[in-house]
Amino acid sequence: MLSDKTKYYLNLEEKYGAHNYHPLPVVLQKGEGVYVWDVDGKRYYDFLSGYSAVNQGHCHPKIIAAFMLQAQQLTLTSRAFYSDALGEFSQFITSYFGYDKVLAMNTGVEAVETAIKLCRRWGYTVKGIPENKATIIVCGDNFHGRTSTVISFSTDPASKNLFGPYMPGFKVIPYNDLPALEKALQDPTVAGFLVEPIQGEAGVVVPDDGYLSQAKQYCEAANVLFMADEIQTGLCRTGKLLACDHENVQPDILILGKALSGGAMPVSAVLANDNIMLTIKPGEHGSTYGGNPLACRVAIAALTVLKEENMAANAVTMGELLRRELLELQSPFISVVRGKGLLNAIVIDHTDANAAWSLCLTLKENGLLAKPTHGDKIRLAPPLIINREQIKESVAIIGKSLQAFN
Repeated sequence: MLSDKTKYYLNLEEKYGAHNYHPLPVVLQKGEGVYVWDVDGKRYYDFLSGYSAVNQGHCHPKIIAAFMLQAQQLTLTSRAFYSDALGEFSQFITSYFGYDKVLAMNTGVEAVETAIKLCRRWGYTVKGIPENKATIIVCGDNFHGRTSTVISFSTDPASKNLFGPYMPGFKVIPYNDLPALEKALQDPTVAGFLVEPIQGEAGVVVPDDGYLSQAKQYCEAANVLFMADEIQTGLCRTGKLLACDHENVQPDILILGKALSGGAMPVSAVLANDNIMLTIKPGEHGSTYGGNPLACRVAIAALTVLKEENMAANAVTMGELLRRELLELQSPFISVVRGKGLLNAIVIDHTDANAAWSLCLTLKENGLLAKPTHGDKIRLAPPLIINREQIKESVAIIGKSLQAFN
């Protein structure tokens, strides 16, 4: 039963906000660590983490301290002027990931758009593809955002239908299909291959071992850029700094966002070496807020915290525990448990098409927040600071909720 306070806020959004989301009926007011609280003071485990934006935990004190200090000094210059923060951030993040250059943006999809533009420009000026003929290979069931360009190569009808006409220049192949990639790379107009190391929105689809490393080799042989969208999979979520690190792959273009700010504000980044990044000249790409001083200081703090607190190692240990404990529930309603690190999903086996949504409503009542994706899948991705006792308590909540399921 929803409280009057909750109904008040739900009604406000329903009346005055666009209806482009279908949230769970919970109104959050506070967050700390692995927990969030609603407007009635009820505490929940957060098992979505802002779609992996809050890897470091809600309101991490070191990130918030950096935010507050910079917010009192200088928040925005635009790129018409230099700031002391952008240069230091650029040096910090390029050293952190091992690239020559960074181009800072705001949202994840802006970073994807930036990578697409970089790839095309490199294709024309370096590879020598005839102008306006560049092709980028993408994967079916991808999710790289919802701008007009990005939905042009989406295979999700909800994201794509009735938003055309669509941007040309993309070829869709099946995910985790090396023969299809090898064949597509025979086209000399291909400039890049854009891939999620693990498909998050599709339901945490983990490719076969060796897929990424072999794909990178195929791209190198074809003189094609390997572009990794690590917006959701990166920054220790899967148990390595980057999901590509599991196969020792360094992308030609690395795309980051979400946890780059620890959930404090929109920050994204595209990293590449000089031969790619310097194909874009002054005035040819940018953003008013991209690389603003506040974002730069927050991102440095967010990246520092990841290493200082050894969050990648914790993601490995707690992820293994989570999957093991879920399997030990032996629920007839869970057909699959999959994932890597603390990016996991369960697939719900039930005759009711809305079963996953119904289960998430029950989980909410029992004190855990998660969200379905693609109907029958539920992502389970808590902040990377979660400990053993909290994992066990969370799985107990999931078990209790499944027992009430029919």
